Amino acid sequence: MLRFSANLGFLWSQLPLLERIERAAASRFRAIELHWPYDTPADAVKEACVRHDITLLAANAPIGDPSVGESGLAALPGRERDFQQSFEMSLAWCVAAGASSIHVLPGIIDPQQHIIASRTLVSNLQWAADLSAKHGITILLEAINQRDKPGYFYSTQAEANAIREQCGRANIKLMFDVYHVGVAEGDILTKLAHYLPHIGHIQVAAVPSRAEPDEGEVAYAAVFERIDSLGYAGWIGCEYKPRASVEAGLAWLTPYRT
Repeated sequence: MLRFSANLGFLWSQLPLLERIERAAASRFRAIELHWPYDTPADAVKEACVRHDITLLAANAPIGDPSVGESGLAALPGRERDFQQSFEMSLAWCVAAGASSIHVLPGIIDPQQHIIASRTLVSNLQWAADLSAKHGITILLEAINQRDKPGYFYSTQAEANAIREQCGRANIKLMFDVYHVGVAEGDILTKLAHYLPHIGHIQVAAVPSRAEPDEGEVAYAAVFERIDSLGYAGWIGCEYKPRASVEAGLAWLTPYRT
């Protein structure tokens, strides 16, 4: 049985976080994932999740300063201390809130710095993974397509997995976002099967619109069938931008709910 989580970075994004959790529960989601929830106290989020019988899956590590184009710190040479300080804050919040994973963003780099950026990223991820392992936290690596985020450190599953392998840490996994795979490289069903042993989380959205996964060029019925047949036991994150209200767009989920 497939299990779907509400990504509250995109769903009900206009509401305060605690209200988003309430809306997710009312819409029969049993798990949530977050982007950057750090302006809401972790204990309040944990209490809301307990009250609504919601599992908190993950949050994103801080991205640095978006006003100067930063979209993650982990691969930026010379910013190691900034990354460590921000990650320690994220880890403390996630442990207190009850999350089980943190998505670490490498950031946007100059291609000429790729070699040193790779070394920086691996070193930072090893440090973060070792720190997280003490709390049972998994680190997630997500390849993001170059159309949406030009210059991002990795855009393919092979690139993200190569970094995972170099790190040599069991609690570093891939976040397989079907939308990004569809935009960046295609061959989704084959890649799902190939990378499944290393996938810690899956996300979905329509290609190319990033709306509900019931339109566009990806046949999600086939994707969900493949995920199920592969025996994937984790959650599938609904990280899409609703065409209208979230509730109005949830009909696509009906066949997958009991």
